[in-house]
This record gives sequence, structure tokens and C-alpha cells, in this order.
Amino acid sequence: MSFDRFIVLDTGVLVSAAIRPDSVPALALEKALLQFDVCASKEALAELETVLSRPKFDRYASKQQRAAFFEGFRQQVVLFEVIRVVTDCTDPKDSKFLALADTAQAELIISSDVHLTGMHPWREIPIMPPAAFLVGIR
Repeated sequence: MSFDRFIVLDTGVLVSAAIRPDSVPALALEKALLQFDVCASKEALAELETVLSRPKFDRYASKQQRAAFFEGFRQQVVLFEVIRVVTDCTDPKDSKFLALADTAQAELIISSDVHLTGMHPWREIPIMPPAAFLVGIR
């Protein structure tokens, strides 16, 4: 099913959702998947897979659970090929989410990262933490 409403979630939100299924980020991901087309790029997916495989998360969720989360997420996203380079963020690693949102013409970016939320709004795209998304977007 396609909503023609695009949204970007950063790696931090997705990792929190993966390791804490009852958390606010997990609820935000669920809402995003129900109401939007969630966007991803090869770079964003590669980062998510790498971060989820870190041993420091073993105490929160097994490697198998995290791998299953990644695979399920990968199957539900709309993949965009990002060709534009965006360097607006003070943390260069976060610019990939801005470039993805720009490419996808996303309606919104969900992030808990202050490097991104501090840019709200960016090029008329709201950037909000998961809790604000849960209460503020219909």
C-alpha cells in the first residue's frame, strides 16, 4: 500500500525501536509505517545494519532479533537512490538523512539527534523527535 506521504527516520530512532519494542521510538515507527511511506537509502540501510550488529546491544535484544528487525524494516521501506550531496548538518554522518528527505520530498524527518532536531525546520521539512511526532502528526 502506498500513501504518497514520505517520511524519514534516522538510525538512532530505528535502533531504539529495535531494542526497546515498547518504547516511544517503536511507537513512532509503527505510526510512521501505518500512515506514511517510510524512506530509506542504501547508505541509511547500511548504517542501520552496522549499528544493529554491534555487540553492545546484545543485552537488549539478541542478534537474531535485531537482524529480524532489520530485515522486516528493509522490506517495508521505499528505497530511494540519493544522488544529491547535502552538507548542511554539523555532523556529516547525519547529512545522509537530509539528502534522503530532499530526494524523497519527505514531509517529515523523525530524529532524536540534536544535530538534526536543532535544524528544525530544514528546507521547510519539519524535524521532530519521536514523542512530538506521536502527539503532533495525524
